[in-house]
Amino acid sequence: MTQLSVNINKIATLRNARGGNVPDVQKVALDCERFGADGITVHPRPDERHIRRSDVVALRPLLHTEFNIEGYPAPEFIRLVLQVKPHQVTLVPDTPDQITSNAGWDVKTHFNFLSEVLETLRKAGIRTSLFVEANTEMIHYAAKAGADRVELYTEPYAALFPENPQKAVAPFVEAATAARREGLGLNAGHDLNLDNLPYLHQHIPWLDEVSIGHALICDALYRGLESTIHAYKNSLRS
Repeated sequence: MTQLSVNINKIATLRNARGGNVPDVQKVALDCERFGADGITVHPRPDERHIRRSDVVALRPLLHTEFNIEGYPAPEFIRLVLQVKPHQVTLVPDTPDQITSNAGWDVKTHFNFLSEVLETLRKAGIRTSLFVEANTEMIHYAAKAGADRVELYTEPYAALFPENPQKAVAPFVEAATAARREGLGLNAGHDLNLDNLPYLHQHIPWLDEVSIGHALICDALYRGLESTIHAYKNSLRS
């Protein structure tokens, strides 16, 4: 079954808006696990505008499910993940001032750099995933570089889905098929929600993991966190 990893960055954003420790990032992470999440995702950025490096260190011994850390592989980030040793590191090509991840790696162009980083993480026993677009060439180079998985950047799917679901999902099915052919694990994330997630999963049932933050936390404002996690888990059972 496809695993649900809850990205808790937005919880940290809310906390940081007022200072103090409300909401409590650690408690929310443990509540997500208690309500059925299969993992927790964090994306510490250099300016610490949401998840802080101290959050990452504090969360690691508390969590009982998979811990996924996203980020650009700058030296400081690599030092952090080698210290914490999460189950998975997802490498994204973000610049420091990006609001959110909005493109996948050009793995071919950055092949040597990424190969070295992936080898460092592999030696530390950390599973790796590269954030890529639905592009079979990039997926081929991700496998060649030594990634364990790719995470498909699904914003283009989400944008086209309301207008034409079949057209929206087609390149992602092709990319997912390429990943499976290359022997890569498969994750997906960005702008997935309760409307578009079931359709994606129906067409790519071999997804290993989806990482969802913004939409899930927004839904939780109305549904409550427990009910929302149950709804997302149910959408992955189709």
